[in-house]
Amino acid sequence: MSQAGAFSLDQLMELAGLSCAQALAKVYTRDAYRNVLVCCGPGNQGGDGLVAARHLSMFGYQPVVCMPKFGSKDIYKRLHRQCDNMDIPTLPSDISALETALPTTHVILDAIFGFSFQGPVRAPFDAVLDRIQRSGKPIVSVDIPSGWDVEKGPDVEGRTVIHPEVLVSLTAPKEGARGFRGRHFLGGRFVPR
Repeated sequence: MSQAGAFSLDQLMELAGLSCAQALAKVYTRDAYRNVLVCCGPGNQGGDGLVAARHLSMFGYQPVVCMPKFGSKDIYKRLHRQCDNMDIPTLPSDISALETALPTTHVILDAIFGFSFQGPVRAPFDAVLDRIQRSGKPIVSVDIPSGWDVEKGPDVEGRTVIHPEVLVSLTAPKEGARGFRGRHFLGGRFVPR
């Protein structure tokens, strides 16, 4: 997308994050689901989550960012700074902070792992996925639910996976989402003709 479509990574993340915030707002109204826990990984998916947190705040939600491991690229630092500038809190990176936040959370935005994720889920994300899934809170996943194989879906032996109620596919649905049965949105439709 960046070379053929002439989009910068910043633009793609902005469009993706906005799409995710809009889908969440369509399904979960701010009157009933004001407190949003935005769980971000250290890759592009996490960047989409940070952008979504900013937009959710502008929509009147009360987002809180959970970033167990910060991305090292400059773009993630800038996106996180933008959240700080809007007084969007970030939880400390230990699992106890997540456990403390979950009871007051109304809905979770899963922006942890994207379509390029491979291999077993390692610490601290194994514990994060476990707590999120066991919370019983509604979950909105970005592009592919965290832990799912992009081609095979959720049935990956030995992996903790997220089972969301809502999925926001970016650009196009991934093959692994074929069996997804919840609300499914297509966001970030910026593929050139």
